Amino acid sequence: MASSGGDHDEIIKSISDAPPTHYMVKIESFSLLTKHAIERYETESFEAGGYKWKLVLYPNGNKSKNTKDHVSVYLALADSSSLSPGWEVCAVFRLYLLDQNTDSYLILQGKERRFHAVKREWGFDKFIPTGTFSDESNGYLIEDTCMFGADVFVSKERRSGRGECFSMIKDANSTKHVWKIENFSKLDKESYDSNAFFAGDRKWKIRFYPTGTKQGIGTHLSIYLILVDPETISDGTKMFAEFTIRIFDQLQGRHIAGKVTKWFSRSSSENGWVKYVSMVYFTQPNSGLLLKDACLVEADVCILGITSAL
Repeated sequence: MASSGGDHDEIIKSISDAPPTHYMVKIESFSLLTKHAIERYETESFEAGGYKWKLVLYPNGNKSKNTKDHVSVYLALADSSSLSPGWEVCAVFRLYLLDQNTDSYLILQGKERRFHAVKREWGFDKFIPTGTFSDESNGYLIEDTCMFGADVFVSKERRSGRGECFSMIKDANSTKHVWKIENFSKLDKESYDSNAFFAGDRKWKIRFYPTGTKQGIGTHLSIYLILVDPETISDGTKMFAEFTIRIFDQLQGRHIAGKVTKWFSRSSSENGWVKYVSMVYFTQPNSGLLLKDACLVEADVCILGITSAL
């Protein structure tokens, strides 16, 4: 028996030919979530009963609930910032998993739940055992692709739904771009941008703050990866990128580098380091980072996955 949000209340399991009406998420290359250590995936928000919600999936179980050998799936209230203090929303919800062999849905439903400031997320720690889920004969994961869904009932309201597809990219290729910054001692602007380069069918730039920005002003160089023209990205689209930014040691090859994985979207178009390297170390002659008043900065960008609207 599956457990619900850490409790052990009775859960109603059923099979239905009818798809969810409020939201669906299709995940391609599901196994790559584990390969790239994505422990938790949140969908875009969808509306039901006058509120916005998200589906939350843990491919290898919710570790905070000590869940192992199961897929954990939850419903979360997406945005409570516009609601007054002391608010709560009561909802009954159903979470779906498509059986692609029979074109029917496994449905789990618990009792009515109260969503509020302290508890914004409810669901099933043990939605389905990973062994059952991964066995293609059961139809849930076919060709490494699966589909989850949700219906949410608040005061018996129903709304038309949206959907998204989250696709991990097999054998994703990285793109490297090297930028030579000359006459460093004469740089007098707050920031400088490299030429644009392509990675994952999108344009990117390196942004360099020679005297730092925010908490790094006056003490560190700041470096960011910038998504060019984010306004051209449609709502609901986001990219999961792994990127490395390094500055070359031009004397001894002891390059310095920062590596991170981040989501980029229309509303989140830049990520990087406020305190990338201290100015003291950067300007030391034996560091090799600044040679003949020039430095070499490289961005290595790899798009691991893309979420888009269905």
